[in-house]
Amino acid sequence: MSDPLFEERDGRYVPSAHTRGPWDAATQHGGAPAALLAREIERLDPGADMFVARVTYDYLGPVSLAPLAAQATIARHGKRLQLVEAELRADAGVIVRARAVRLRRRAVDLPDLALAPAGVPFPGPEAAVHTPFPADTGDEGFHRTGMEIRWVEGSYAEPGPARAWFRFARPLVGDERPTALQLAVAAADFGNGVSRVLDFDSHLFVNTDLTVHLHREPAGDWILLDAESVADPAGVGMARSALYDTQGPLGIAAQTLFVEAR
Repeated sequence: MSDPLFEERDGRYVPSAHTRGPWDAATQHGGAPAALLAREIERLDPGADMFVARVTYDYLGPVSLAPLAAQATIARHGKRLQLVEAELRADAGVIVRARAVRLRRRAVDLPDLALAPAGVPFPGPEAAVHTPFPADTGDEGFHRTGMEIRWVEGSYAEPGPARAWFRFARPLVGDERPTALQLAVAAADFGNGVSRVLDFDSHLFVNTDLTVHLHREPAGDWILLDAESVADPAGVGMARSALYDTQGPLGIAAQTLFVEAR
């Protein structure tokens, strides 16, 4: 890993060009601020043995390539369940809100019927194909230089359902190694892009939110999305993804899409 996605300066996070998204060169990909807010959530009450089981992001507007302030607070304290609220602010105000559910970790004896299957029913990242984003390949961007993407099925050139492995190509903040939760939410925000049913040049299909449910903690440096998208002539769409790490099923993610002809 080399230079990071964000540098921390004077209590704010300064994004690099590696956070840039595919829609507008002046704004970030949603996965980068999602990972940043996951970091804020994880830093709360680090002594508590809590697991982030669900996190929902509302994108209130484009996230610019400008310094950002982030904060998280525990809205509901509890020994077994906590609700966490987090915000990302630019000079104009709040641009991303997140709300997370944290559950107590504790060993529980369970029958086999209750357990998710082990293993991944797809080729692993070592057998997948690394295909750089085809347009403006030399430019920096979250989908080009912020994340490494390896395709199991589909590609940027093929519309329709897709399966792809993701890992960070660089640190998130400073020289910090990103956590598995940060990777999971960053990868989940790619669902609508990798499984697109519309052309980037003819339509916008931007997600207005992202919800990630996890039934266990992510592990390792890779996350796989098994993603598909749908769109409606009313201008609304949805992307849904099953999430895996190299050990097996992990959770699900969903995005509401704003759809519009360019």
